[in-house]
Amino acid sequence: MSHVPTVESPPAARATVIGRLYERLPQRIGRGTRVIAWLVLISNIVIVGTGGLVRLTGSGMGCETWPYCTSESLVPTAELGIHGLIEFGNRTLTGVLVIVALLAFLSVLRLRTERPELMKLTLAIGFGIILQAIIGGITVWLHLHPSIVGFHYLVSAVLVALAAVYVFRVYAEPGPRRVAVPRRYALLVHLTSAATLVTVLVGILLTGSGPHAGDDQAARNGLDPIFWQHVHSWPAYVLFALTLLLFAGSFRMPGILRLPRWTGLLLAVEVIQIAVGLWQARTGLPIALVNIHMVLAVVLVAAMTAVVLHISAPRAVIAVGETSTAIS
Repeated sequence: MSHVPTVESPPAARATVIGRLYERLPQRIGRGTRVIAWLVLISNIVIVGTGGLVRLTGSGMGCETWPYCTSESLVPTAELGIHGLIEFGNRTLTGVLVIVALLAFLSVLRLRTERPELMKLTLAIGFGIILQAIIGGITVWLHLHPSIVGFHYLVSAVLVALAAVYVFRVYAEPGPRRVAVPRRYALLVHLTSAATLVTVLVGILLTGSGPHAGDDQAARNGLDPIFWQHVHSWPAYVLFALTLLLFAGSFRMPGILRLPRWTGLLLAVEVIQIAVGLWQARTGLPIALVNIHMVLAVVLVAAMTAVVLHISAPRAVIAVGETSTAIS
């Protein structure tokens, strides 16, 4: 009796293809996973700059609706000019962020048992980007209402913080961690983190009162921009003073934490941010400086997140350090 070859059914064939693709996913954290993690962080910072460009060039309504650019066209038409291209370019970058987040998810999918926090972070970032796109659409529908625009920026800051956590976790040793600094220093870190949050929130209120609304017809929040420039500076200088204390104290912390590196980064970002803030206030808020200031604000959030994360260490590493200290 002759052998008749069987033909694999399409569903079975698809299952086989998916299985083969799954087997090719990384089983450990390597260079590719780390590169993608950095791309997640960098892309979420870059889109803050492109979003700022949309508002600062008056292109906030460059596409008059969402998700289409016009009522009849997904992409900008010639009539919309440069403003349509700028607005649509920022929307397109959101798609790039989704792809990068998906690559990050796939790069840790096979590690979901031993490193579940990595998969959870990529999912949070991915869904956050989608939520951010929806908020962007609502912003257009409400003609750039300052409250929605401010919330849009705040979500971006949260995504940058999550991306910073993801980068940290990709490099960190797996397993439980505990705080490895004295309680007073940990409290100082959290006070500095709170000052960072207040500074960013007041900055958002300030931008809602300023001249760069994204469109000539967009509403402002009615606050006095001159007065709120001073209000914004108060928590900023408190933050700077706390960071100086953090930086000075970091040299006395355990060497395994490498805290001087991260507190030094935080301090450097703040010095540049203060310089840019003073410069833009004294030169009539030129759009280039305002955009740099906006980007630096989320870089500040990322740096502060890194400091908070680096005050803890794996319990096993701390135990080894304590044992070595006792023996010596």
